[in-house]
Amino acid sequence: MANYKFETTDDTKLSFWRESMDSDAPTLSRYVMSQTKDSELVLLLNALATSFKLIASAVRRAGVAQLYGLAGEVNSTGDDQKKLDIMSNDMMINALINSGVCSILVSEENEEPIIVPVDKAGKFCVAFDPLDGSSNIDCNVSVGTIFSVFEKKDGVVEDLLRSGEECICAGYCAYSSAVELVFTFKDSTVEGFCLDPTIGEFVHTRFNMQFPADGGKRIYSCNEGNFIHWDQPIKDAVDAFKNGIEGKPYSARYVGSMVADIHRTLLYGGIYIYPADKKSPKGKLRMLYEGIPMALIIEQAGGIASTGYFNGKIGEVSKLTPDAIHCKCPIIMGGHRDVGVVYDCYKKAGVEVPDLKKDD
Repeated sequence: MANYKFETTDDTKLSFWRESMDSDAPTLSRYVMSQTKDSELVLLLNALATSFKLIASAVRRAGVAQLYGLAGEVNSTGDDQKKLDIMSNDMMINALINSGVCSILVSEENEEPIIVPVDKAGKFCVAFDPLDGSSNIDCNVSVGTIFSVFEKKDGVVEDLLRSGEECICAGYCAYSSAVELVFTFKDSTVEGFCLDPTIGEFVHTRFNMQFPADGGKRIYSCNEGNFIHWDQPIKDAVDAFKNGIEGKPYSARYVGSMVADIHRTLLYGGIYIYPADKKSPKGKLRMLYEGIPMALIIEQAGGIASTGYFNGKIGEVSKLTPDAIHCKCPIIMGGHRDVGVVYDCYKKAGVEVPDLKKDD
C-alpha cells in the first residue's frame, strides 16, 4: 500500500502532496480493500459512505430546506424525533439494504430490527444512530452518525446481541466545518477520512490515530446538570478535575453531541464522562450503537473505555453484551491519566478497580 502520510508544513512539499493526491487519491475504498481484501466489506463501507454524504448534504441544507424542527414523533428510546432524524434514518436504511451485503439492521429510530429481504441479504449486521446529537441541530451545533458492524450468524436479531468483543468494525462520521469519518476494524488501527467535496470521496487524512500518550489537554467533558444524581466517587472525580490536579485545573468542554465530544477527546485528550446515576441507573447511552463502537475506537487508539460502577463492578464497555437492541450503558472514556483519577476515587470508596498499567 502506498504511503500517503506527510509530516511537514513546508509549502513545496505540501504542494507536491496535494498534486499527488489529486492524481492518485487515497480513498476509503482503496484503504478498505488494501487492508481486508474483502470486497463485501468494501461494499458495506461504500454504502455507509454514501449515506454519510447524503446526510451531510441534508445537514448543510437544513435551514433553507426547512428541515429544522420536530417531526411529531418519538424514537425507540423515547426521544423526540426531528425531521432530520427521520430523513437521515431513511438514507442509511436505503443505502444499507441496497448494498446487498447486510442481513439485519438496527437503528435508534426504529423500535424493531429491520430484516433485509432474502434477495438483498448479505453477511453483515449493522447497528447505527443515524443522527447523534440531533437535539442540537436547530441551533447549528455539530452532529454525527455512529455505527457498529457484526458478522451474521443465523440471520436473526440475536446476531447483534453479542459481546462488544465480537464487533468487527466501528466508526462515526462528524458533520461540521468538515465531514470526517473515523473508523477501525477489530484488532487494527484507528483511521480518519475527510470528505473532499471536489471529488465527492472520503480521502485518507489521519493515519493510525492515537490517544495522546501523556493524556493530552486537561479537559473534562460531562453534563454537570446531572451532578446531584451521580454517585460520590464520580462527584469527587469531577471536583478533582475542577479544582486542579498537580496544581492545574481542567477546562470544561461539553457539546452534548457524543460524536463531537468523543472526536475532540480522541484528538486532544482529556476525559468524557456519562456515568450511571440515580436517575438513569443503567446509563443513558445506547450500548449497541453508541457505547460499543466508541469503546472499540477509543481502546484501539490507546485509550480506556470504562463503564464506571455498573452492575456491581467497574467493567469495560467493549466487553458488555446487550440484552436488547436498545439497551443502555454508562461510559467513561479517556486516557490513563484521567480515567486513573476516577478509579482512584472509586478505590477510596472501597470499590475494586482494574489495573491501569500500560502494556509493555
